[in-house]
Amino acid sequence: MKKLLLSITLVVAGIASAQAQSYPARSATVIVPFAAGGPADITGRIAADIFSKAFGQQFVVENVGGAGGTTGSTRVARAAPDGYTLGLGHVGTHAAAITLVPNLAYKPLEDFEPIGLINTQPVILVTRKGLPAANLQEFVAYAKANAGKLNPAHAGIGSVSHTTCLLLNHEIGIKPTFVPFTGTAPVLNAMLGEQVDYVCDPILGPAGHIRAGTLKGLAIASGKRHPLLPDVPTSAEAGLPGFQAAPFYAIYAPKGTPQAVVDKLAEALDKGLDDEAVRNRLTDLGAEVTEKKDRGPKPLTALMKSEIARLTPILKAATSQ
Repeated sequence: MKKLLLSITLVVAGIASAQAQSYPARSATVIVPFAAGGPADITGRIAADIFSKAFGQQFVVENVGGAGGTTGSTRVARAAPDGYTLGLGHVGTHAAAITLVPNLAYKPLEDFEPIGLINTQPVILVTRKGLPAANLQEFVAYAKANAGKLNPAHAGIGSVSHTTCLLLNHEIGIKPTFVPFTGTAPVLNAMLGEQVDYVCDPILGPAGHIRAGTLKGLAIASGKRHPLLPDVPTSAEAGLPGFQAAPFYAIYAPKGTPQAVVDKLAEALDKGLDDEAVRNRLTDLGAEVTEKKDRGPKPLTALMKSEIARLTPILKAATSQ
């Protein structure tokens, strides 16, 4: 019996090794758990392009929105662990959701094989053009006086826009009523229509609207000003230094994906992020490309753990009655 079990184990291991060596033998899917057009979607498509060029197979983006990105992330967690279904995740889906989403259907640290970080994107506080606040100090005063009337928007419970605006509201000391959407692209459309009041969004989404004067950017939640919007002050310069947010974006595979496949994907992503055209594309969109030392599965796991530890008490306080 022991010999039989050993033989079966060796056969299975041999099959897995052969599959890993030939990976990818067909097209694969990259699930972006938000609507098309937002920061997560754009980042996911850049990653899919990297893999397509590296392997000579199509890595096709599929947008699966809902529940602040956790619907699509759940689908990734439950997919076959063969490397043919990957997912774009970020600080919302893989850190904040633990606190913000009741009965979360997956465990971020246990149900995925981390592939690697892609980039971080500083968040900016954006308001509709008609909101009577020309700067952050005026916004804080207006928000405190009108908290019951304000309608901030987000891309779903646990999304970056939800998490970071919770941090902002907690700093200000208000608890307005959020309006949920399926992604930040629909949020921006609603803001352009003066239907919602403000959003905390990664910079690449609203930058063009802010430059055009159709939306107002009041503060960058970062330690330095951003070259895309050099006239927008940092949160510290504007008087709210506690509002700091630069969410991460990363690629994941389902738990149990063969290590050889994980290694192939991590190596391809690493090399892709060194490509000048890719780096220029990301920086032109306002993102900060992940440094060499922070790439790969281990740094991503470490970052997730640190963000979960950092955000959990803050978000619990921000959402408590």
